[in-house]
Amino acid sequence: MNARHTPSSPLKRAPARPANMPAGLLWLFAVASGLSVANVYYAQPLLDALARDFAISQAAIGGVVTATQIGCALALLLLVPLGDLLERRRLMAAQWLALIAALAAVSIARSAPALLAGMLAVGLLGTAMTQGLIAYAASAAAPHEQGRVVGAAQSGVFIGLLLARVFAGAVSDLAGWRGVYLAAAALMLAIALPLWRRLPALAVAKPSMRYPELIASMLTLLRREKTLQIRGMLALLMFAAFNIFWSALVLPLSAPPHNYSHTAIGALGLVGAIGALAAARAGHWADRGHGQRTSAAALSLLLLAWAPLALMQQSLAALLLGIVLLDLGGQALHVSNQSLIFRSRPEAHSRLVGLYMLFYALGSGLGAIGTTAVYAHAGWQAVCLLGAAVSLLALLFWWATRRAMPAMADR
Repeated sequence: MNARHTPSSPLKRAPARPANMPAGLLWLFAVASGLSVANVYYAQPLLDALARDFAISQAAIGGVVTATQIGCALALLLLVPLGDLLERRRLMAAQWLALIAALAAVSIARSAPALLAGMLAVGLLGTAMTQGLIAYAASAAAPHEQGRVVGAAQSGVFIGLLLARVFAGAVSDLAGWRGVYLAAAALMLAIALPLWRRLPALAVAKPSMRYPELIASMLTLLRREKTLQIRGMLALLMFAAFNIFWSALVLPLSAPPHNYSHTAIGALGLVGAIGALAAARAGHWADRGHGQRTSAAALSLLLLAWAPLALMQQSLAALLLGIVLLDLGGQALHVSNQSLIFRSRPEAHSRLVGLYMLFYALGSGLGAIGTTAVYAHAGWQAVCLLGAAVSLLALLFWWATRRAMPAMADR
């Protein structure tokens, strides 16, 4: 007797594996995330020009970056969580238009208070867009590829962060620092239409809480999620170290005997992109259960980077090597952190990324204001000692908490 299976037979086939995200959409998430985050970092290679135009001292000019990071923190606390409550595509569109207006406001600022207010708005909206897109990508991805998708989008963020310095330096040399922010507004306007057309419309569950309850629930998540607590602290220390380097770099390189142009200083970001691209596979390794091993390697590279960076005055090659190591370690740790955090609560991706990046914003702000003050009083070697100390502290913290992570973090 021949056995036949009807289409309804449970023996016909195994459940199909969910399709991978289309390459074009993955690229769009990466490019849009990179352009969004770049707005937050255009000021770093322009600090000397801003100090001159607004009569701000070298010791205090790091406050421009700190104002941006305050905006980042407010966005992570108040705007990014909205992705768990509202339809994400429309939310992205509204934030995109507001970001364009903020960039235009910075370009016409005529006083230090107006500049700081504009930078705060750019940090607020640029961060809301960037982290909203990361959470969007994580929610749109199938479970088996979430680490890969987040890693690709985060690579776009990291490359955007690095290339922001190249863009800002080159445009500033041609059209001044105000031209940088006008050009940035034009770039945001150019990508708005493809972003609106291609972003997938995700199903929105009926809201189970109001906005105040949504914000209050973040405290519960922070209190209960051990992975978020540990990975958030690692992010704080890592981004503090990262900004200790990048926020201070323009000050010695723009002064004698180097006298580098903004274009040359910004171009150093291209070197860092090598490390960022090399670290893109960190998401794959986290998907396969190697998050802890990847973290240990990344933190070791972050600490090792300060040895060649300390030799900057004697060797350009040492500076370039240090940048590659710093960005490779930082990107690999960041992708691993997010891949591990997103596994815990699929329904709370926006709140989780908001909380995690609050640690990042705090670390970045402390690093920026601390490093310019240290440089003004003790020079480049003191900056490198500060960066190495923070990096060592991050490695020791990982070692002390490695057994407290959930078992899925490593196999």
